[in-house]
Amino acid sequence: MREIGHFIGGKEVKGTSGRFGDVFDPNTGEVQAKVALADRSEVERAIADAEAAQPAWAATNPQRRARVMFKFLELIQRDFENLARLLSSEHGKVIADARGDIQRGIEVVEFACGIPHLMKGEYTESAGPGIDLYSMRQPLGVVAGITPFNFPAMIPLWKCAPAIACGNAFVLKPSERDPSVPMRIAELFIEAGLPPGILNVVNGDKEAVDTLLVDKRVKAIGFVGSSAIAEYVYATGCAHGKRVQCFGGAKNHMIVMPDADMDQAVDALIGAGYGSAGERCMAVSVAVPVGRKTADTLVEKLIPRVEGLRIGPSTDAQADYGPLVTRELLEKVRGYVDSGVREGAKLLVDGRGFKLQGYENGHFIGGCLFDEVTPDMKIYKEEIFGPVLSVVRAKDYEEAVRLPSEHEYGNGVAIFTRDGDAARDFADRVNVGMVGINFAIPVPLAYYTFGGWKRSAFGDLNQHGPDSIRFYTKTKTVTSRWPSGIRSGSEFVIPTMK
Repeated sequence: MREIGHFIGGKEVKGTSGRFGDVFDPNTGEVQAKVALADRSEVERAIADAEAAQPAWAATNPQRRARVMFKFLELIQRDFENLARLLSSEHGKVIADARGDIQRGIEVVEFACGIPHLMKGEYTESAGPGIDLYSMRQPLGVVAGITPFNFPAMIPLWKCAPAIACGNAFVLKPSERDPSVPMRIAELFIEAGLPPGILNVVNGDKEAVDTLLVDKRVKAIGFVGSSAIAEYVYATGCAHGKRVQCFGGAKNHMIVMPDADMDQAVDALIGAGYGSAGERCMAVSVAVPVGRKTADTLVEKLIPRVEGLRIGPSTDAQADYGPLVTRELLEKVRGYVDSGVREGAKLLVDGRGFKLQGYENGHFIGGCLFDEVTPDMKIYKEEIFGPVLSVVRAKDYEEAVRLPSEHEYGNGVAIFTRDGDAARDFADRVNVGMVGINFAIPVPLAYYTFGGWKRSAFGDLNQHGPDSIRFYTKTKTVTSRWPSGIRSGSEFVIPTMK
């Protein structure tokens, strides 16, 4: 059976802890590989290797660092289809969706290619008599990323590309559920000319995470995962003096106004709610139709679309979505549906009993659709991370604004309407970090920043875009004066420009 180790010092190395995790084929439920789970000493080895390599990389001029990024782009495009198939085989998302996963990661690498411009500081000549003032951005040193299973290409690239471009060394701890693509990304960076040690990958579980959190050599941590773990990583990392950004769970609402193009809204809900089997932090899991007539029309149109979803193995080019990543998650999603029924929600489409012929042991579940869900129900309050859409009826626009604004999560939200005033008002008032107007999954492009509010994010700076450069660098400001031969004596008061 295939064994996956770690990537340290520019090459794959075997694990030495003696502990392994199972990597499943979600289509069949069978174990397809074993992944080594690093112990403390293995993670410390990766950190030490990164620390040794980082000073020379930081001293490499930004243009040369950018050239590595450009070469990496060439190589990842060369291997694009192989990477998509590899990603799909471990995660279970259909290959078309796997391509999107990789492409959104590539776009952040493209942004990082502009690092010579992005790291420019500021300069003021003659800020005072004979005094020049300027600032510069410098790398932090060794930084780390802890990334989730649901985007095994995109999120690692969102984290490592800006960090490396800024001159840092990066230690990546990807999800142990689908580790092969992150390992392959590291190989491609080496092929692109990245010095060994600048990108190390350690596979592991909590022991690996905790080692990264407490080691003084690691100056910053980026995390994406559940809110409970995000809060733990944030608190622990900050307590050990690190710069930390953590992104957690979500409960993304989509408001459907009475004047919305209903067919467009239904199309959006089907794609955003059930794509990737709902395993997205930006998945729409709550539809909020405004008014009874809007709700009745929406539900009437949704039912046949959910019933008609094509679910198949990840290799099926015609499938709308594939299996969930593990059987554990499958049972968890089924449990949420059970809970919704117990609490009185109206289950209009029940996908719990779905079985795919020839793949009976795969991690498949059919699409589920609830109506008459209320804010006190578990299926509304918690992130399900499966193909389950809840309809929460709002009596008017004000209630529709209030629902996502008052929810503990604040990642993304959308409104579908033909009314520009309503859309503008909604975007201004809603208490959520990313807003879509007639756009169901409002993930910003790479040159803007990605990040939610409330319990969807911990820390002050977002992912990718300008915030990523701020996060992975520290600013040094220099006040400079060259003696002109005239001495004014000692100064005992704080300098001013008066």
